Amino acid sequence: MNLATAPAHAWPLTDLRPSPDDILGDALAGLSSTPKRLPSKYFYDAAGSRLFEAITRQPEYYLTRVELALLARRAADIARTLGPRLHVVEYGSGSGRKTRLLLDALQAPIAYTPVEISRATVLDSTARLADAFPGIAMLPVCADFTRPVPLPTPPQPARGRLLFFPGSTLGNFDDHEAVALLAAMRDTLGSGGRALVGIDLVKDPAVIEAAYNDAAGVTAAFTLNLLARLNREVGSDFDLAAFRHRAVYAASRQRIETDLVSLREQSVYVAGRTFAFAAGEAMRVEISAKYTDAGFATLVARAGLRVVAGWNDARDWFGLRLLEA
Repeated sequence: MNLATAPAHAWPLTDLRPSPDDILGDALAGLSSTPKRLPSKYFYDAAGSRLFEAITRQPEYYLTRVELALLARRAADIARTLGPRLHVVEYGSGSGRKTRLLLDALQAPIAYTPVEISRATVLDSTARLADAFPGIAMLPVCADFTRPVPLPTPPQPARGRLLFFPGSTLGNFDDHEAVALLAAMRDTLGSGGRALVGIDLVKDPAVIEAAYNDAAGVTAAFTLNLLARLNREVGSDFDLAAFRHRAVYAASRQRIETDLVSLREQSVYVAGRTFAFAAGEAMRVEISAKYTDAGFATLVARAGLRVVAGWNDARDWFGLRLLEA
């Protein structure tokens, strides 16, 4: 079903009216900081979303491919561990490929609730799955999932809540932000709820770096598209040809650090303000943390959670971890 043909009342949308993003305010704050930065959440306009889907198909980008294979191989075991009649909640459902694998494997899931900050995106996520799973109540929520989210009540009683957060998105938050997100997740789940979280694992740095520097240059185009979006939406005048994409694995911090590097001395104008860049100056646009089991367990413990089960792919490149309060 697509949104053009779906009736407006197809699913009972819970709209918590999250505050819209302040892209101009965030850009000005980031450009005024030292070192300069821009929030990675603004990568995903329409062009950025298309580019990211293209990234997931690049041979170097193992994350999506390996996680999908892990879910396909271990879905039955995961489902046995989780048990029947769950209300499945998902943060940022994307294309829905991973969601389908999970819902197919689960025993008689009661309801599915995608949570997105964009009303159009959350309805699109619901539309992609509704036809495939007619026996599951679709209960979309428009909300900011970095804060606790009051969830709708399914039409039938569920045995428990499962929050699905695949794709290693947690790694895009620094430790302080990740702990805050996990604590909000714990509050959303309530008593007895559990979360299934995807994490990219520490491995050969060459494998990690290649995933963020594909030979076709798709990731570079994705990163630079952030500047094109700013030019279009806030009236800045970034010269995309004057910046280059750089993604490096910082082993001491166990994370990829992605920057846009100024190729020359230049000035950029945003909303009447001037921001000077030196030649070679780097502006941070994204991090992507990689985890060890010990490090991840310590992180989630700071949010009042613990790891109770886990599944890895055959090479221990990627993992799914089951958390509970």
